[in-house]
Amino acid sequence: MKFRIEREVLADAVAWSARSLPARPAAPVLAGLLLDVLDDQLSISGFDYEVSTQAKMDVTAGSTGRALVSGRLLADISKSLPGHPVDVGADGSRVTISCGSARFTLPTMPDEDYPRLPDMPTTAGTVSGSVFARAVSQVAVAAGKDDTLPMLTGVRLEIDGDRVTLAATDRYRLAVRELTWNPAAQGSVAQVLVPARTLSDAAKSLTGDAEMTISLSSSGVSEGIIGFSGTGRRTTTRLLDAQFPPYRTLLPSEFSATAEVSVAMLTEAVKRVALVADRGNPVRLDFADGGLTLSAGGDDEGRAEESIEVDYEGDSMTTAFNPGFLLEGLGAIDEPIARLLFTTPTKPAVIRPARPAGDSGEIDYTYLIMPVRLPD
Repeated sequence: MKFRIEREVLADAVAWSARSLPARPAAPVLAGLLLDVLDDQLSISGFDYEVSTQAKMDVTAGSTGRALVSGRLLADISKSLPGHPVDVGADGSRVTISCGSARFTLPTMPDEDYPRLPDMPTTAGTVSGSVFARAVSQVAVAAGKDDTLPMLTGVRLEIDGDRVTLAATDRYRLAVRELTWNPAAQGSVAQVLVPARTLSDAAKSLTGDAEMTISLSSSGVSEGIIGFSGTGRRTTTRLLDAQFPPYRTLLPSEFSATAEVSVAMLTEAVKRVALVADRGNPVRLDFADGGLTLSAGGDDEGRAEESIEVDYEGDSMTTAFNPGFLLEGLGAIDEPIARLLFTTPTKPAVIRPARPAGDSGEIDYTYLIMPVRLPD
């Protein structure tokens, strides 16, 4: 195996392929990246039996072949190389990397022990990479991080014709985003649970104006796997075998009070007031006609208070939220104005984007947040 490639192209592809390599692999070969050259094309692959990644790119090949080397080390070397073309060659049990005056020699691992990457499932449809990446980022903030509750660490992906719904919850908040896409078959229906961390990585790495292909199969050898591909890259991950909570029953249908407020203004106010809130302590919100007063802290740790203008309708209300959860919900709003909807001070509140005047389009994002009970 021998090839030449531009340094930036190699570093980017290696970093992307190595992103999901396990820190403590079950077998040493699973910490490696497989370099495979065939017909002036290089593929760089990683696989740990859960997540697979593969990037393909054109190179100037001197000879074909394959080699398995440490993924982390290759990533560190690639990003530190000078800005010159990179020559890579394999000779026996060694791989040499030359770039300008820099030269590295890496030991290879037995590539015959490396597992075969799973086949991509059947194409389910395509969607704009940038739109999907934004939708995933809006929803994944609400996914849980406790691996003992696997059903809460995933993002629910529902396909219903040309509509895709993403949902995630950690029991303290719920995020739901709907978008349109181009299904491969009209009338297709599917519901799967995708690991939130893997989905976020895939969405961010395949972003851009180009279309991203989502592949999904409910039968055959690809059962339990979802795939994402675009711009010469592909990744697959195993689906979570867990029952996602019936989240639609949590969304209120009627509200007793509403408030419209500048996202930027409320975000900055929450950040300032939360400076005196100890970890886990809430920010208090007092709503009244025409105004909102935020406060946090107490006599022992210091106290902060700030008032901002809001367009509020309803009886005066006092509630409180975890400031981190509140800021993540506001950060997911794409419109300049957010609409906060309340039933009672002790029941979940809903945050949605407020459409500009004259825009009657559907609300495609909903963030539900549980209030924190204030002491009596």
